[in-house]
Amino acid sequence: MNQVAHYVPFFELPDEQRVVVTGLGTICPVGNDVATAWQALVDGRSGIGPITKFDTEPFGDAIAGEIRDFHPEEVIPKKELRRMTIPARYAVVSAQEAIADAGLVVDESNAEEVGVVYGSAGGGYHMILEQEQIFRTRGARRVSPFLISHMLPDAASGHIAIMVGARGPNLSPASACSTGTAAVGEAMETIRRGDARIVISGGTDEPLLPVLMAGFQALRGLASHEDPTKACRPFDANRNGFVVGEGAAALVLESLASAKERKVNCYAEVIGYGSSNDAHDMEAPHPSARGPALAMSMALRKTGLPLEEVDYINPHGTGTPMNDKVETAAIKAVFGEHAYNLAVSSTKSMVGHLMGGSGALEALATVKTISEGVIPPTINYETPDPECDLDYVPKVARQAEVGVALSNSIGLGGHNASVIFRRIDG
Repeated sequence: MNQVAHYVPFFELPDEQRVVVTGLGTICPVGNDVATAWQALVDGRSGIGPITKFDTEPFGDAIAGEIRDFHPEEVIPKKELRRMTIPARYAVVSAQEAIADAGLVVDESNAEEVGVVYGSAGGGYHMILEQEQIFRTRGARRVSPFLISHMLPDAASGHIAIMVGARGPNLSPASACSTGTAAVGEAMETIRRGDARIVISGGTDEPLLPVLMAGFQALRGLASHEDPTKACRPFDANRNGFVVGEGAAALVLESLASAKERKVNCYAEVIGYGSSNDAHDMEAPHPSARGPALAMSMALRKTGLPLEEVDYINPHGTGTPMNDKVETAAIKAVFGEHAYNLAVSSTKSMVGHLMGGSGALEALATVKTISEGVIPPTINYETPDPECDLDYVPKVARQAEVGVALSNSIGLGGHNASVIFRRIDG
């Protein structure tokens, strides 16, 4: 197994290389800001319901985690708004909240020290379909000159950099469902390398289109239930699939030295990151659980901490029969008997699967779990599965002092990513 040679644990690093979270932002199915979304997660309120964005007649009772009451024109200038894809709008709004939360002002004195690592699993699906229709009905000359630059997965990170004036490193991870987690992890590594002092990280997606819903149905992975709020039931014996969601989340990461200089609040410290690939199948995880186990092990080794110090895991936890079984096996393979001491709760049970935005939202929820001392529940967990036998924090949030927590993502194409946070004392 990869031993991650010569990686210095966080507690031996100088403050310039230690990385903390100083700002949070989100727009998601349970809230258009962090305070609203976090309270909903703690309360166990579902944001899943019937799809309203398009005619679902071909799909039967189609459900999703939709964003509601979103008014981007209130915060994004009209000229920029017209050119932005929907996931880019979500990204910018989430980043605006995180930047304000961090008290970050970018100017000539620090612009080259501020970077953006913000990804999307797919980019501008809507724009591609709209422009294809224009091309077919009105001709090539009517296609938007903004199509190419705005349809790509890097549009979100580009818009954020332009908005804030960040001239430092700019990356756009696109690793399916692990995109957001990879973005947070790569942002940490960017700061540790000394390439930036502050990085705006996160992920976004808006996969609610008829053709994509047809594709998800073709995968035979979507959940069904007469009550949409009970459809997503991770780790439950009667789980039958995942629920598609939309949204974005952003985390401002910066060196501990920078945070001290700016005298800003630190929610948590980012202390480990690992990524891997199953090298097995484009749709299904390897049944041995080797991929997610490697990502978690890599992240843990980088921390330099005993695995017994981990208190909580926010899992990928989609609610599909295979994913939840494999992820549980991976946790037990990595943590051994300590796996049964861990709290493991899936916030997807309330928001659905945001694709490229999921890992970022779950990282945000993990950070809030540490800073607030409350573990959100896995709602809809009613019937134990013998193969999923960990503590999934069923139905009701739990007060707990969480010192170290891990957030997992498992993606199509075999992509896995894990990021680890710790509480900052004092």
